[in-house]
Amino acid sequence: MTLVKCEVQGVFVAFNNATTVPLVILADGDGRILPIFIGIWEAVSINSAKIKEVLPRPFTHDLFIDLCAKFNITLRSLQIDSIDNGVYYAQLVLVSDLREEYLDCRPSDGVALALRADIPIFVDESVLASAGQKSVDLPEIMDLATFLQK
Repeated sequence: MTLVKCEVQGVFVAFNNATTVPLVILADGDGRILPIFIGIWEAVSINSAKIKEVLPRPFTHDLFIDLCAKFNITLRSLQIDSIDNGVYYAQLVLVSDLREEYLDCRPSDGVALALRADIPIFVDESVLASAGQKSVDLPEIMDLATFLQK
């Protein structure tokens, strides 16, 4: 497995005349992007973490980060390691008592946690090779914040 470090390019909404779907876009720094379609609440949570918004009450992802801190669990990284029939699979890499553990998670939850914990996001090269795109190949998209203001 060859892991490529990626950054969150942003949270967007893709739309056409049939549907409107939120997505997070990861970028590998080499011109490849990985669009991952997600739910609206995950999109809001990721966007909140990306802009470092502090809310009066914690989202579920904030609660998870607080729980890990209370029990001395360190989030080390997020790995998006496979795709099967359009569904991405990911794992959070956690460390507790010098023991590394892998926790299966949805990529959207993993990204929301990675941004909050300031940990790296890695995507397996095979996933980028099969699902990576160039920006010009994306459907029409709009920044989530702009979409929510309409």
